[in-house]
Amino acid sequence: MFRIKICGVTNPDDALAAVDSGADALGFNFYRSSKRFIEIDVARQIADVVPDYVAKVGVFVNHSVHEIQEAVKSLRPAYIQLHGDEPAEFLSVLPAEIKIIRAYRCGAEGLKPLASYLEKCRAIGRTPDAILLDADAAGAFGGTGQAADWSLIANQRAILGDTPLILAGGLTPANVSQAIAAVRPDAVDVASGVERQPRSKDRELMNQFVAAAREAFANT
Repeated sequence: MFRIKICGVTNPDDALAAVDSGADALGFNFYRSSKRFIEIDVARQIADVVPDYVAKVGVFVNHSVHEIQEAVKSLRPAYIQLHGDEPAEFLSVLPAEIKIIRAYRCGAEGLKPLASYLEKCRAIGRTPDAILLDADAAGAFGGTGQAADWSLIANQRAILGDTPLILAGGLTPANVSQAIAAVRPDAVDVASGVERQPRSKDRELMNQFVAAAREAFANT
C-alpha cells in the first residue's frame, strides 16, 4: 500500500510536482461540491502523465454505482475512496478488481461506530482494504483542514483490527511527524495542508510534508 497521498490534485503540473516530492499516491476528487472537484476526463489527462508506480485514487461522495463504474473505466484507479454515507452493502456491488478505501469522519465517539460498520462488511463478504480517518466537520466530506483527535484514534486503534489505517484531516508539514508518532498510521493523506489556496498545490510545502512524513515513518 502507498504511504503518502496528496489529495485534491487538479492539474498535471501539481501532479508531477507531488510525484517529484516523493508522494506515492494521488487523489482525484469527483465530488461536485468540493473545492477540488475535477471532471473525469481531466483526471484521466493528469493520470496519463503520472508514472505507473504512483497509485491513483478516485474520491467519491454518495455517487451511484454506475457513476463509479464509469469513472473506473476511464481512470483505471488503483483505489476507490468512499467519502460519503455509503452503507456497508454498497461495497459488495463495486468492481471486484479495485481496492476500496472507506473514509470515516472521527467525532466524539471515536471509532466505536466504525466497529458496527466493519462487522456488517464482514457479514456481506467484502471489507474495506483500508480505512481513512478524517475529522468530523459538520456538513463537510473532508478537505476542511480540521484535525481529528489523534489520542482518541490511538486509544481505539484496535477496533480496526489488521485493516490498514490512513490518517487524514488537518495534516501539515509542521505537524505530520507528531501525528505519525501519536497514531502510527500505515499512511497519511493531505490536501489543504500543502496548498496556499484551494486547487493549487505548493511545491515547497509538498516537499516539506513528504520529507517530514518519510522521516517519521522511518522512526516508528
